[in-house]
Amino acid sequence: MDFTNRGAQPAAAGAGAPQPSGGSRRSKTNKERWGRIGFVLAVVVVVALLVGLILSISGDNRSESKYVKADKLQAVFLNTGQVYFGNIKSINDKNVVLSNIYYLQTSSNGSTSTNTNSNVSLVKLGCELHEPYDQMVINRDQVTFWENLQDNGQVAKAVSAFEKQNPQGQKCADQSSSASTNSSNATQNAGSSTPAATNSTTKTNP
Repeated sequence: MDFTNRGAQPAAAGAGAPQPSGGSRRSKTNKERWGRIGFVLAVVVVVALLVGLILSISGDNRSESKYVKADKLQAVFLNTGQVYFGNIKSINDKNVVLSNIYYLQTSSNGSTSTNTNSNVSLVKLGCELHEPYDQMVINRDQVTFWENLQDNGQVAKAVSAFEKQNPQGQKCADQSSSASTNSSNATQNAGSSTPAATNSTTKTNP
């Protein structure tokens, strides 16, 4: 009997058995790698969009801030009709920060005639009854507009005169009184060239 072929059969069968393939494993690895790369790219795009949005918002604020002349006074007009003079320290879409603040105060001479004479004086903020600090944070939605003031303007001259009279800053002699006395003296010394900021006389029509 010939046992030669019988002994070779297992080897032949073993040689024909399917071997594990590395192609499917590599394909799965490639998919995972590209998936991670896609996720990272998506994160980068989102971050770039957020940074661009932030820069665009801050750029809008800077575009307005660049109009503020740091060496000049500014006038800030509110929608209530009140106006404050001073130096704008910062401005954005939320608020306007003002320091070195002055405002106009009108007092009547008590006349009962139809034509009333009013004295307008420039008051330095700080000696009011509540003694505020010389800084004001104004909500932006309250601001109608603001503008830079020239040095030869009536308000700027009155402020300059007041600062020369008070080189050490404003002194509040009476805590319950306003600073109108000091500021009125300063505006008077500014001369007749500053009638709007001094004790000028205005007439109102009946």
